[in-house]
Amino acid sequence: MVNLPLLLAFLAAAAILTVTPGIDTVLVLRAATANGRRPAAHAALGVALGCLIWGGAVSLGLGAILRASELAYAVVKIAGAAYLLWLGAKLLFRPRVSLYFAVAEAHLPLESGAFRRGFLTNLLNPKVGVFYVTFLPQFVPAGTNVAGYSFFLACLHVVLSLCWFAALIAATAPLGRFLRRPGAMKIFDRLTGAVFVGFGVKLAVSSAR
Repeated sequence: MVNLPLLLAFLAAAAILTVTPGIDTVLVLRAATANGRRPAAHAALGVALGCLIWGGAVSLGLGAILRASELAYAVVKIAGAAYLLWLGAKLLFRPRVSLYFAVAEAHLPLESGAFRRGFLTNLLNPKVGVFYVTFLPQFVPAGTNVAGYSFFLACLHVVLSLCWFAALIAATAPLGRFLRRPGAMKIFDRLTGAVFVGFGVKLAVSSAR
């Protein structure tokens, strides 16, 4: 049974949290400006799939385990931080010299690489699971199946995120034109790399609560 006031409260809170800048936003923006709309859409879908998996895992109780077990949280956290640091270091020390320089050398299409980065960055961030397990239950109506309704709310959060990413992608055309200028791509890659490293360090030193 849906409690409309509670659902609207969730949508308002989730919308505010969705537009708050984070690593997912940075990933999608970078893909949109550096590689184009299609890779950015694939990055957004990768993030969305990661959120759906976390939503399902939380519904099944994994989120509670991450919140309760310091070891489980630490393992996922270290893996996620290492992945972000690796992405950041690549951009800092091996920036592209032009907008599409990396395409010729890539082993995967841009779309596949963007999807993988979005998916892994989200999946390896235990804070997503902890966020869901602490945030979603507040909006589950009394007498409702907690697991099923929690996953429903996670799906709504994913829909809001995809809408936000679509708006970001649509607004990045001017920046894409700027990045076609000589030398601009190196600066952009290094700035993005520094942001990724910053998020990686932040995740590495964070606590579950």
